[in-house]
Amino acid sequence: DEAMRRRLEKRIYIPLPTFQGRVALFEISMKDIHVEPDVDLTTLAEKTDGYSGADVANVCRDAAMMSVRRLMDRVRAKGLSGTQLHQELVANKDQLNHSKVSEADFLAAIAKVHKSVGDTDLARFDQWSQEFGAA
Repeated sequence: DEAMRRRLEKRIYIPLPTFQGRVALFEISMKDIHVEPDVDLTTLAEKTDGYSGADVANVCRDAAMMSVRRLMDRVRAKGLSGTQLHQELVANKDQLNHSKVSEADFLAAIAKVHKSVGDTDLARFDQWSQEFGAA
């Protein structure tokens, strides 16, 4: 309905980040996180082609949580629960504060976090833009 389309706010098409954009997103997302020096952001950017900015942020968040998951797994393997579990986690707080995110952590996160924008979505956005325009 053309009348309805006129009442809607303009749509703004923001394309997916380029290779350099994804490298920058990894840098920005991990600026306050300790990362192993051998992590290659260009490799990560190559492996996340087609990912949105939010997808890259989710990869970084998931990778940063890997050390917490490893610690939780070790504590659970000891059969601890409740107060004992909490005490063990507090006792290992320094280990978490000084742990670094490895390339393996990033690759595991990439395997779990999939791109949220598919080729069909991109084609639909492009068609809309050509048909009705976008800011």
